[in-house]
Amino acid sequence: MAGQDVPEEYLEGYAGILADASATGRRLTREELDSRRVLGEQAAEAGLGLRALVAAHLAATRATWPAGPGTSPDSVLTAAALAIDAFAEGYERAQRLAVRQEEAARREFIDDLLYGRSDLGLLAQRAERYGLRLSYEHAVAVASGPAVYDEGDAVPREVERALIGRFSDRSILLTTKDGRLVCIAPGDQDDVLTYFAKQAFAATDGGRVAIGRPHPGPAGVVQSYEEALNALDLADRLELDEPVLHAADLLVYPVLTRDRQAMADLVESALGPLRRARGGAEPLLDTLTAYFDSGCVSAEAARRLSLSVRAFTYRLERIHKLTGADPSDPVHRYTLQTAVIGARLLDWPTKPY
Repeated sequence: MAGQDVPEEYLEGYAGILADASATGRRLTREELDSRRVLGEQAAEAGLGLRALVAAHLAATRATWPAGPGTSPDSVLTAAALAIDAFAEGYERAQRLAVRQEEAARREFIDDLLYGRSDLGLLAQRAERYGLRLSYEHAVAVASGPAVYDEGDAVPREVERALIGRFSDRSILLTTKDGRLVCIAPGDQDDVLTYFAKQAFAATDGGRVAIGRPHPGPAGVVQSYEEALNALDLADRLELDEPVLHAADLLVYPVLTRDRQAMADLVESALGPLRRARGGAEPLLDTLTAYFDSGCVSAEAARRLSLSVRAFTYRLERIHKLTGADPSDPVHRYTLQTAVIGARLLDWPTKPY
């Protein structure tokens, strides 16, 4: 052993290179430098610390200091510096490769997990490496913002630091997917995803976060992830203002659109006559949307549309005349409101269905 816990094999040939190079004052040859780099790579792969390895080289330099005639301290130190630098270069190269391989393995695992690929038994084994026990329930939160995020970006790192600082090692996995932040946490720890939502909202400068329901097993992670994505999509379609959405609160919307053709028929039947209005259906559809979103309070709905109450009331009367349904009548209101929701989900009348 030369130096602390460093096997002699990682210093093989060093004393000879030092003696020969320092005796003539020559620089190390390419072969000598390559041999140092190879040993550095091997030392990194063996898990040895670089500080201990450098200390071992310095100890070997002192122990085998060339004392031949004409040998100068400068030539000895130059040869030692070149050899140690090449050794460290090989060590760092091996570490960078290991990091890239680990990143690739992690990304492959995340893709397999969120898309439900791979053998479930193998997936569960791989998950334990990242602190997840897939036999338990997990829930997934997804945050979107004005930018596209990768794992190495400042925003994911900021959110991850906050989560680790608050919850330590509570079996949390934070990653990115398709430019969004994704947090996977045990299903019985609502506080984790609530805190993630708060931090992600702040870090993304007012982005939106959706939280899926807890589900058991690897397939449950996929289901919760898809629920969160669908919640984000619904929020965009329905122009919801809430910064944090819970999939459990939005279950009525997938139910309404499960029979797409039936919903399309309802929209056309209830709202189709609005196309005959001057300016088309969209202004009157916006009127109904504002009316229902404001709790059927005309003054508030008029304010949201920057209209006078009189102008807004005229629009409601126009809708009643065209469709035969009175938005203020509880009997008609349910049909109209359901049709308005369907129109927003189907992007009617902009897109054909």
